[in-house]
Amino acid sequence: MLNDLKNSLRITWEDEDEELEKIIKRSESYLSDLTGATFDFDKEEWVKELLLERCRYVYNNAVDEFEENFAHELKRLILMVALGKVGALDEKTIS
Repeated sequence: MLNDLKNSLRITWEDEDEELEKIIKRSESYLSDLTGATFDFDKEEWVKELLLERCRYVYNNAVDEFEENFAHELKRLILMVALGKVGALDEKTIS
C-alpha cells in the first residue's frame, strides 16, 4: 500500500515513509469505523482508491474537505457494506 500511495503522490524519496504508513493506518481505521467493516484493499480496488484519496487529503492537510468532496462515494461504500458486496462486517458490529 505504501508504494501505491507514494506513486499516487509522486513521492520518490523515503524520508516520509514512516509518516505515510501512519496516514495509511489512520485512513484504514477511518473507513472501518465509518462502515463497521474490514477491507482487503488488495482485492477491493475501488475501496483501495477511496483509501488512497483520503490519504492524499490527509497528506495535503485537507482532510476536513474529504467527507464533503467524497460524500457520494462514502455513502456508496456504506451501502455496499450493508448489502454484503464489499468488506467483511466486524464481529463487534454484528453483536
